[in-house]
Amino acid sequence: MGLLLGLLLLDHLTVVTYGHPILKAPESVTGPWKGDVTIPCTYGPLQGYTQVLVKWLVHRGLDPVTIFLHDSSGDHIQQSKYRGRLQVNHKIPGDVSLQLNTLEMDDRSHYTCEVTWQTPNGNQVVRDKIIELRVQKFSVSKPTVTTGSGYGFTVPQGMSITLQCQAWGSPPINYAWYKEQTNNLEPIKVAVLSTLLFKPAMVADSGSYFCTAKARVGSEQRSNTVKFVVEGKDLPIFSIVLIISLCCIVVFIMAYVMLCRKTSQQEHVYEVARTHAREASNSGEAWRVGIFTRCCSSKELSSQTPGNDYSEDPCLGQENQTIAWINSDYAHLLHTASTDYELLATKDTGVC
Repeated sequence: MGLLLGLLLLDHLTVVTYGHPILKAPESVTGPWKGDVTIPCTYGPLQGYTQVLVKWLVHRGLDPVTIFLHDSSGDHIQQSKYRGRLQVNHKIPGDVSLQLNTLEMDDRSHYTCEVTWQTPNGNQVVRDKIIELRVQKFSVSKPTVTTGSGYGFTVPQGMSITLQCQAWGSPPINYAWYKEQTNNLEPIKVAVLSTLLFKPAMVADSGSYFCTAKARVGSEQRSNTVKFVVEGKDLPIFSIVLIISLCCIVVFIMAYVMLCRKTSQQEHVYEVARTHAREASNSGEAWRVGIFTRCCSSKELSSQTPGNDYSEDPCLGQENQTIAWINSDYAHLLHTASTDYELLATKDTGVC
């Protein structure tokens, strides 16, 4: 009978010990001074168990102080010292890790992760883990260079390419990019950012580059030299010959147009004459001027007597004409006529 009771008690303890969710966390975590750190705390969700409360506490003095609380109403940061730089992940079920940003030296302490669940029978179960946080000042590591595209360090001309310099250490980390020169000359500083951008990449950008990184503590570190090659696209001989031929044709056409225009202007002849015609009444003088248009054709006008026949196209052999009556002397008609017309004065016969 005593043996049976012992077995039942052992079975009950096994259910209590292994039937509830189990928190997992490391004993200690080290974070960089002025950097960010994540203090892990996770558990495997069990069917029927509902998380109702998450607490993070920090040990200051004798009694731990609650700095973070998550319940049904949401997240609550209990200490102003941690506001704006503390958060707990809720995206992954069972992950209640604490992220602490911009570490200070006085953040070194022991932190407690505490989780409360509601069991299937309506009771509550509480589990906790204590993790030590260490804060250290780290000198910067040797930076590495990666490319922001799938082309590697050989790219076609015209592409937008980025070279990224990455190092680890106590922030802030200052980066600089250099391009090596020939003939043992000093490298040229080309950028003071972690990312070197070529937009677009040109053949002249080809060369050997390296980056440097400097943290708050420690000496400056330099990356390995990487060769960045931009491949140009050479035109085939046929394309070069075609481009040269087109240029020659354009030059020839422009020269021909200019020569034709100059010759056309020289063929225009303007003649202006005045003929006195007085009316029976001595009321004044009247002048009649016939203005004829001439095309670029070398054919002469068949008749210089103005008529009443008109053609909409002056280049079809029929001349356009305009009759103008002027009641005063017009001694400078030549200067007011358009260069596209020939002016010819005809004698007034008394007929309009």
